[in-house]
Amino acid sequence: MAADLILADAAPAPIALLAGERTRHVDSQGVAICVREWGDPAAPAIVLLHGLRGYSGTWRTLAAALADRYRLIAFDARGRGESGWDQGRNYYTDAYLADLEAVVAASGLDRFILIGHSMGGTTSYAYAARHPDRLRALVVEDITAGSSVSGAGFERIVAEMKALPTHFADWQAARAYWRKLRPNVSAAAIEERLWESMKPASDAPDKAGGVIWRYDADGIAATRVAPDPARVLDLEPVIAAIRTPTLVIRGGQSDFCNLDTVRRLEQGNPWLAHATVEAASHYVHDDAPEAFGRLVEGFLAGLRVRTATGQA
Repeated sequence: MAADLILADAAPAPIALLAGERTRHVDSQGVAICVREWGDPAAPAIVLLHGLRGYSGTWRTLAAALADRYRLIAFDARGRGESGWDQGRNYYTDAYLADLEAVVAASGLDRFILIGHSMGGTTSYAYAARHPDRLRALVVEDITAGSSVSGAGFERIVAEMKALPTHFADWQAARAYWRKLRPNVSAAAIEERLWESMKPASDAPDKAGGVIWRYDADGIAATRVAPDPARVLDLEPVIAAIRTPTLVIRGGQSDFCNLDTVRRLEQGNPWLAHATVEAASHYVHDDAPEAFGRLVEGFLAGLRVRTATGQA
């Protein structure tokens, strides 16, 4: 089945939406941000932030597990998915933080749980340090201080962005690209990436056919490959300042979230804890969705118990 999907040149099938899934748009600094929701609007809220080349729909598996108890709110960061592109190419943490604050305000949230993967984790750390009174809990997936400025994972991502193709001859070539880049994910996950992050090139005047990126690939790559050093957030003091119950979930096979750094930061800040999913890479919620979901549910259940007993 997987081999057939990789070799086929058919366009990906539309992603199946979850029951009750709904979308809307929120303005953030003149950029239209696409917001996706699941669950009862009156339930406790969880806001979900995707990674560098992610999209709001990446959280559907987690939403399916939690939507009976929580209101889940995910959104496409500027330049991705169904959100607008930033004409000034401001793809730095300050812009992503503004997007999060705009979605929180438009959603009428008081206190909520925040979950962020990779780039979304950086934004989550920053929000927790800036708004300690707004968060019930924080879950960060596979990023820590230094992850985005040095190390094997940093070098891998920069190399990927430098070599990023702007055009694929057909869907077969696009599938082969994603399979080479993410060899451990399922065929269904490859199809999801094709649907969520790519589109036919027929609407691009300089392309006769084939497949192109749905997101602002050039702008995002430029920011990651040659960033303004003054605008790159140093997470060390940010994480040290967090006063929200925080769980870092890292992949045991990840080259991005250094375990020694995670442990060192834990020793200096009692609000932090971590868990490792040994079989997972940087993409824990993709590689091991059930394990990731169990860790999130267990962490949140523990918070409810401590709150009920007056310990938090």
